[in-house]
Amino acid sequence: MQSKNKATWIGLIAILLWSTMVALIRGVSETMGATGGAALIYTAASACLCVTVGVPNLKTFPRRYLLWGSLLFVSYEVCLALSIGYAHSGRQAVEVAMVNYLWPTFTLIAAILFNGEKANLLVVPGFVLSLLGIGCVLGGSQGFDLADMAVNLRDNPLSYSLAFFGALIWATYCSVTKGMANGKNGVTFFFMLVAATLWVKFLLGGGDTMAFTARSVAYVICAGAAMGLGYAAWNIGILRGNVTVLAGASYFTPVLSSALSAALLHVPLSGAFWKGALMICAGSSLCWLSTQIGVGRQRKSLNVE
Repeated sequence: MQSKNKATWIGLIAILLWSTMVALIRGVSETMGATGGAALIYTAASACLCVTVGVPNLKTFPRRYLLWGSLLFVSYEVCLALSIGYAHSGRQAVEVAMVNYLWPTFTLIAAILFNGEKANLLVVPGFVLSLLGIGCVLGGSQGFDLADMAVNLRDNPLSYSLAFFGALIWATYCSVTKGMANGKNGVTFFFMLVAATLWVKFLLGGGDTMAFTARSVAYVICAGAAMGLGYAAWNIGILRGNVTVLAGASYFTPVLSSALSAALLHVPLSGAFWKGALMICAGSSLCWLSTQIGVGRQRKSLNVE
């Protein structure tokens, strides 16, 4: 029991580390550029994962998992990093990240539609609540306001689009690769591919101007360590800890991430923003709860039979 509790706490540390990523990616992009900064972060994260998780033997991996896992994982991480890096301000970076946090809701919807996941009607209000939460976040200080939402989206359609499609891609990754992996974990290899992809984009695009200072290098190291150690810690938590506790805690990442980003980026966030963030968390939690109740009823019926 003590070992399980320890593993659960390690998994919770992963959530804390990931919650710092928006602020750290934004901090790096401000001095290193969106593409170059992201390439440095994923290079550092890859090095960290090689030490903590190890370099995988790709010969033992299913080919379908390597193909689809690589394509979807790289696409998602590039969308995430560049959506934050291309944001016009710290506040917009936080808003963009909130759009990306639709992925838990999308993942559960995809599992229900395509993987045969059992769920009850709670999934409907959960999905609607998540979308309304995004509306409050993008509506500015007025809350859910279609006119203000349109103004925000027109200001930087690229960042918001990358975040939204990133959420869809990650939901697809979670649904598609689950049955392909056969217990294999390709995260180290996938991170290397992300880094290589970003470096190619950096070189082909002419390269951003990088300002190497003590602060910028520290941000790169912290971001790479947070990303790499986060995945390593989460793996321990999921394999040896209380999965139910970790799953429930992960749905509150948007609020924790926003709080840390606001503090580190010195960005004031309105009451309407926090209301929207809580609605996104509540919507994701309802979707998750709908699948748990469905599973519980199914088990109960099996026991009766």
